[in-house]
Amino acid sequence: MNLLLDTHAFLWFIGGNASLSKKARALIEDETNRVFLSTASLWEIAIKISLGKLALSEPFEVLIPEQLSSNGIDLLDLSISHTARIVTLPFHHRDPFDRLLAVQTQVEGMTLISKDEIFDAYAISRLW
Repeated sequence: MNLLLDTHAFLWFIGGNASLSKKARALIEDETNRVFLSTASLWEIAIKISLGKLALSEPFEVLIPEQLSSNGIDLLDLSISHTARIVTLPFHHRDPFDRLLAVQTQVEGMTLISKDEIFDAYAISRLW
């Protein structure tokens, strides 16, 4: 299964946070699944750090590549097909990062790992 991690799922996973569901952790750790993090999530993390809303244990440019590599998580870049889908995406949710994750999940046929139930309003697969 191809999994796309919501930003909080990635942060909770790499931080060992108990807020990450046992099911989500098992799916991420299952080596038969391919796990992705959107470049939109990297942007969201960087913005939250710059606003003082998030602190990481190491500098962004050290921690993120290290965690992606050590956990076998691939980056999913934004494409024209992803951003084009935004044009027709209903406004169930106004958060631009979540909207990008929703369209990436749709276009790529992935399953989103997220606790955010608002995603259920979109035509995507979500597990938690």
